[in-house]
Amino acid sequence: MQTADVMVLGAGMVGVSAALHLQMRGRDVVMVDRRGAGLETSFGNAGLIERASIFPYVFPRDPAKLVKYALNLLPEAHYHFAALPSVTPWLMRYWRESAPERVARSVAARRPLIEHSLIEHEALIQQAGAGQLLRRTGWIKLFRTQETLAHGVADAEKLREFDLHIDILDSVGVAEREPALAPVAGAVHYLDTASVSDPGALAKAYADLFISRGGRFLAADALTLEQEANGRWSVAGPEGRVAARDVVLALGPWSDQIFRRYGYDMPFGFKRGYHMHYAPGEGAKLNHPVLDADNGFLLAPMARGVRLTSGAEFAPRDAPPTPVQIEICEPIARRLFPLGEALDRAPWKGARPCLPDMLPVLGPASRHKGLWFDFGHAHHGLTLGPVSGRLLAEMMTGETPFTDPNPYRADRF
Repeated sequence: MQTADVMVLGAGMVGVSAALHLQMRGRDVVMVDRRGAGLETSFGNAGLIERASIFPYVFPRDPAKLVKYALNLLPEAHYHFAALPSVTPWLMRYWRESAPERVARSVAARRPLIEHSLIEHEALIQQAGAGQLLRRTGWIKLFRTQETLAHGVADAEKLREFDLHIDILDSVGVAEREPALAPVAGAVHYLDTASVSDPGALAKAYADLFISRGGRFLAADALTLEQEANGRWSVAGPEGRVAARDVVLALGPWSDQIFRRYGYDMPFGFKRGYHMHYAPGEGAKLNHPVLDADNGFLLAPMARGVRLTSGAEFAPRDAPPTPVQIEICEPIARRLFPLGEALDRAPWKGARPCLPDMLPVLGPASRHKGLWFDFGHAHHGLTLGPVSGRLLAEMMTGETPFTDPNPYRADRF
């Protein structure tokens, strides 16, 4: 039987980052994934390293908006009617955790991770030689009316106390930064956020760095995980089982298939999302990721073309795709920016792993020695992968953690 110090289950941004940080601290690490690095959830996102995302995405409290969500009338959110029995309890918990006093606790807990997110990415990007993927242009949140612009500006102003840099743009200011866009009322430009031109390629670059430093990759099914009689953990590889003293569960939206097996009960949910790529129209260029806040979609310049990303879909993780949000938003996006031909045969679909308090689960399992959790990053898996990996590796190797890990413990529920 092959052995290692640690097995990391999952080769998305979260898993690869954990593997790298453990390796930096002298651990012999095997990374396990059925496909390869950055090919699942980490592949399909807006590419933002969201340094300005101090405040989480909360469940809306506006009654008029809730009625529209209930009727599936808003493109930023969609749900399957058949999924209501399974998703309603989670949504109710999400609503409860979105109360102002609970959001305040979430903000305090997520702030250290957000504030270190770009720093940790920049260190890995430099080591991986992936600087060509990083852009320090920020991102722009567009508003179609003066009313929604006023609300957006008010939200942005709350971030100034966190030493973040924000430009408020009128219609002329938007046109100066994005000449190819149709006129809008105004925008907020978040300047501290970075973005990448290919999120999947960034995860692969980190995985290549891990391999170049002696790390091992095992193409295997993480669901074959077992705890041996001697306490070690093992999975079935192509040439027999591979065992390690410690195992890190970083399977993103599939993490529940492991933690539930071992008796851990957490309110784990999914926000599915879609994207499509388009060629830019002749002579058109998109300089920044831009969010159409009034219509619930984002356009991002990517290596493959302009990526149109959808809002959240509430449905079972593995249910067949229903990309109605892309279908609704594409005509609106074409009126905003001159999109050319579609470059994908069909929309890509993925699922974001979510806890209702909008914080990840990081740290040891309470009843199984050697089992560690690193999942539930919701909209910010790309953003928080490296900083989560650092914090987890510090806990696993006995270093003093750079921040208090208690808010992310698995038993907080």
